[in-house]
Formats: sequence, structure tokens, C-alpha cells
Amino acid sequence: MGLKTIAKLGAMLTLGASLAGCIDATVDVELTSETTAKATLTQVMSADFYAMMKMSAEESETATSEFCTEGDLVENADGSATCTLVEEGTFEELAALEGEDNALHFTSAGPGLVRVALPTAELTGELGSSDDMDAETKQMVEAFFTGHAVTIRISGAEVTETNLELSDDKKSAEIEIPFLDLINGTADLPHEIFAVVRAK
Repeated sequence: MGLKTIAKLGAMLTLGASLAGCIDATVDVELTSETTAKATLTQVMSADFYAMMKMSAEESETATSEFCTEGDLVENADGSATCTLVEEGTFEELAALEGEDNALHFTSAGPGLVRVALPTAELTGELGSSDDMDAETKQMVEAFFTGHAVTIRISGAEVTETNLELSDDKKSAEIEIPFLDLINGTADLPHEIFAVVRAK
């Protein structure tokens, strides 16, 4: 089982087979000016799963390709591992990274304001339905993904409008989506998530 795509912002937001389970992911899109943004993908693999992956790596040279083939890998004191990958540039440069099937959209929303939007079909369309799984596979998937989620955050100098949860300082807005809700088709999502952000 794998989550192919959370948001297609180049390779950095393509999780592919690396999200085999026991991972929490955060996608943070920060508006840095009226024409530029920085996107950061952070994946945290649980200690047990990371230890299992490292053990498998001793037997197969390809095992390590499942997690953090790009980005900075940090092994944490508690045994977990964090993979961080950053892309920064103009909206056009980020769109070029995404390619024809880009998902993340930046549009002007007035003087000093940019609307950042992500169609939620990108979050659900790449996942196989749990209805197609046999009982054993369902049990394995639930064990891997229970308690794990993807968080999508949009930030800048000020968020003036959004359908996400607005932070107390109004500088960011986010949504946390449990992986199981995506897999089971029970995630209650609007057709797109968005935030209108004032540039820094």
C-alpha cells in the first residue's frame, strides 16, 4: 500500500511507495512574496517501522530506497527518522516542477494577496479503496495507518480567508487528515482547500 501523491509540487511532494505506513507527513506551503513561495515536505517514520526498514536494508540494497531518497534524513534520539525536503522559487518555477498534472495553484487575489489552492481530488484519487482489499490486507493497512495523518499548512504574513483551521496569530491555516479516512473514503473534504494569504 502506498499514497502516491499528496500534492504534486515536483518530486518533493510525491510520496510514492515511501508512505508504506507508520509515517506522519506535513506539507507546508509558505508564501514568501507576491510571486514566490517555499514548500516543505516533512515525513516522520516511527521508530519501530524505521528499525524494521533498516534491518531489511541489511538484506537488500534496495530497501533504503523506500524512504527519503531525496532530502535531509535525520535519525532522532527516540529511534524515529525525519525526512525533510524543500523547494523554493517563483510560482512559475514551482508550477514547472509540478508538470502537466499540477495540483497546487497560486492566483492573485488582490493587491498583496495570493490565493493558494489544492483540489482535494488529488488527495483521494491516488488511493486504492479499502473495499478492494481482503480482510488480511485491511487489517494490515489499519495497523500501519491508525493514528497517522497528513497535515497540509498554508502560511504567510497573514491569512485573510480560508476554509482551513486558522491559527491564533492568523499567519497560517491547516488541515489534518487521517490516512485511514482517505483510504476508507470517509474523509469529509471540500472540493478544494484554499487560503488567501498576504505576502510578506
